[in-house]
Amino acid sequence: MVSALTRYFGVQNLELVEDIVQEALMKALQQWPYRGVPENPGGWLWQTAKNHALDVLRREARFQKKLQGEIRLNEMDQTHSEQRRGTMGREADAYPFEDDQLSMMFIGCHPALTREMQVAFVLNAVSGFSAAEIAGAFLVPEATMAQRLTRAKSKLRTLGARFELPDGGSLAERLDAALDVLYLLFNEGYDAHTGESLARQDVCREAIYLCRLAATHPLTGVPRTRALLALMLLQASRLNARTDADGDLVLLRDQDRSLWDREMIREGLYYLGLSAQGDALNRYHLEAAIAAKHAAAESYERTDWLGILSDYEALLESAPSPVARLNHAVAVALAHGTEAGLNELIKLKDDASLMKYHLLHAAFGELYERSEKFEQAAQSYRAALALTGNEAERRFLQKKLSTVEDRGRVDNNTG
Repeated sequence: MVSALTRYFGVQNLELVEDIVQEALMKALQQWPYRGVPENPGGWLWQTAKNHALDVLRREARFQKKLQGEIRLNEMDQTHSEQRRGTMGREADAYPFEDDQLSMMFIGCHPALTREMQVAFVLNAVSGFSAAEIAGAFLVPEATMAQRLTRAKSKLRTLGARFELPDGGSLAERLDAALDVLYLLFNEGYDAHTGESLARQDVCREAIYLCRLAATHPLTGVPRTRALLALMLLQASRLNARTDADGDLVLLRDQDRSLWDREMIREGLYYLGLSAQGDALNRYHLEAAIAAKHAAAESYERTDWLGILSDYEALLESAPSPVARLNHAVAVALAHGTEAGLNELIKLKDDASLMKYHLLHAAFGELYERSEKFEQAAQSYRAALALTGNEAERRFLQKKLSTVEDRGRVDNNTG
């Protein structure tokens, strides 16, 4: 609704549109419990928001410039979509606004905005997350995130941003930014930094939905977009198996693979195949290939660890990053043994950013535990505990810490 109304009333009226959509939702909360839910709830919300927007613009004496917008809006009133949004079973509420949301995403990925502003804008204006939710996901104060959103919207107004998909080189530049934003969005949902739950499936669904729009659009459905969608689908297929009935973390090796979503895996492999039609190979292709090898494995033990290690080596060559280095070290341990993996992990201690990353210390803890170096394992798990704000991960790490402390005491007593 925000995206569609912004198309007709302009980016300069974005904040007005956001307020009006919220007011329409509030009216629904107030009226529906007493009058009943309308036959077409989405259409009711759309009509209420549209009418309110027109009233406000009339009062502000700016309506004459928007009159043609009313005509287009009235034409849309005749259409109602029963299409599914296509993402993990979620349905569209009213109208097929996919192109509007895609256009809004590209507005937010304007090259004049910083990456932080781009991420904040897309999450807020396109996906509907509040400043507080976004701030919590990225571990910054809510006031900081609110200021970031205000600056982004102000800059877009100043630039006279137009509500349309860019073309030519501008499209390619913004597409890469948009894919990065979607990648960050999905990862935040898959491994939530804070909160009680290990993952936020609503965030994962939103990332998949937006990426699907881009992957199926004639202008943006290029191989790298399809590769990213494949990666998301393959990763998300494991969501239901990553925690147990109590919400506690379940490692990949212990997951019940019957809980993996085979339809999502099938679709992920389909888009991975489509992504191979181009000449370029990027990190999304390689990460999707790794996820595909996990999906294809009958068991943890029969996973193609050598193939995964080869993919990580290619990833380090084409798109090196601290997290890729960490994952490569873990792959070395699984392909060539614990000591080889520890040797690779030790090389990462000179990376200040990784030393602040809880999963590096958790990996050390796991490999030290396998090597029966329980004191070092305990130190590593304590360091990981101090760096994570996710409660599911904290419970898991605390259990691991208690286990190695107990085993360490037994060894000391035996000695």
